[in-house]
Amino acid sequence: MTQTIQLEHLSPEAANRLLEAVPAYVKEAFHRRAAEIEYPIEAVVEMALANFLDDESLSFEDCLLSGRLDTAD
Repeated sequence: MTQTIQLEHLSPEAANRLLEAVPAYVKEAFHRRAAEIEYPIEAVVEMALANFLDDESLSFEDCLLSGRLDTAD
């Protein structure tokens, strides 16, 4: 069976919802880092999540999670 994977990035709205759920100092750290590297906040949150799941990835598109899930079955 061929599986189609739709690649997406984290939306600004989703990133902001996630940041509303973390302590203020974590939210501030994300915003400081985004300003430091001149990236949108959603890209920085996506980088953090993707890198947690796959230490070689910077985004959901290059995250190897889907490959690992296929081999775990």
